[in-house]
Amino acid sequence: MAFDLPRDVILPVDAVDVRLVKEPHPFELENAEAIALNWAGEIAARPALFDGRVVLLSSLGYAGRVLTGICHEIGFSTFLYWRKLKPVPSAEHAFAHGMLISSDNALIAIRMGPQTANAGKVYFAAGSFEPEDFSADGQVMLDYNMAREVGEETGLDLAEAKRAEGLQVLSTLGGTVIVRCYRLPEAADAIAARIRDFVARDPDPEIVGPVIIRGKDDLPEGLMPHMLPLVRWHFEGAGE
Repeated sequence: MAFDLPRDVILPVDAVDVRLVKEPHPFELENAEAIALNWAGEIAARPALFDGRVVLLSSLGYAGRVLTGICHEIGFSTFLYWRKLKPVPSAEHAFAHGMLISSDNALIAIRMGPQTANAGKVYFAAGSFEPEDFSADGQVMLDYNMAREVGEETGLDLAEAKRAEGLQVLSTLGGTVIVRCYRLPEAADAIAARIRDFVARDPDPEIVGPVIIRGKDDLPEGLMPHMLPLVRWHFEGAGE
């Protein structure tokens, strides 16, 4: 099977071997005309969208606490068309979350801006893997991706946080998220104030602002479905 891993359960991960190959993704080749047509509609609705380069998986598996996969560089236009069709047997999406935890044990998420593809949605600061998130030999650099996305969206520097050694993975038919916990030395309100200040000074912010989650039942409007099990996992003490 191209995608062989348990679904809808949070699993521990000791190693990630997800690699970017040079070959184009078959999904993009087979759907070029439909992708272009869909993209025309997407940018008509949200002109700020940019057809940058991201990646899409052609295989992913989990065995012996190791996550292994192959991905291909695609256009963001391809990703948006795939997202409309999913689940697609030949293609899936994976991304990384730096789970930000305050000194008072709250979770720090963000709400995406109205000009983005995930307008109004709430999740941890993150984005799709891009070609720059892979080493010269094609290996995904998870911590680089997490630090880059958190910095771009919130202004926070993950070097200030205590980094958990272990990783977790949660796979659903909508996508697979790889998670690492980062504990920040400040309380939630202070972190949120720093993020709001960064957003106010950013001439083109990606996010509306921070969202503090203080308990497993403190679920904000717009929370992405994959966030619910992660919130419960944290507040039920599984991440201690």
